[in-house]
Amino acid sequence: MSLYDDAVLVLKGYEDQTALRQAYLDHLARHPDGLWKACHAGHLTASALVIDPEGGRVLLTLHKKLRMWLQTGGHCEQGDASLAGAALREATEESGVPGLSVLPGGPVRLDRHPIPPPCHCHFDVQYAVLAPPGAAHAISDESLDVRWFGYDEVPKVADASVVRLLEATRARLAL
Repeated sequence: MSLYDDAVLVLKGYEDQTALRQAYLDHLARHPDGLWKACHAGHLTASALVIDPEGGRVLLTLHKKLRMWLQTGGHCEQGDASLAGAALREATEESGVPGLSVLPGGPVRLDRHPIPPPCHCHFDVQYAVLAPPGAAHAISDESLDVRWFGYDEVPKVADASVVRLLEATRARLAL
């Protein structure tokens, strides 16, 4: 199965945010290259909130270009077999945490947002990944910093999209 086919199946199976989900599907139908950075009409990205439920905390990265505390994530690559796999790869690369596992149940949220010049749009498919107990992190080349934040600290440092992702993740985990 191609990454394109996986993306369509994942989105068709995602039951929340119906209007936004349909916008993602419409985008892919209009743009067969809509998974790749080269698609100037916008493209899907895969992100993941790294969560430590036992510690009541999440790992955020201070994005080097945007200078904002965000979940890990980024562009799909040719070797990615699935959106979940792309999100897991990005989370592992950006956090330096080995042994992450994707939270079952598919994407947690969708978040479409504009990106500064060169102007385009990210159709972000957001997952959550579970950190193993005692996970140690490292700063990647794409980050200025990587840090654990308690659930109650996230609204103080991150934007509303990260807060919504945390809320949806906690709801899925029944925390």
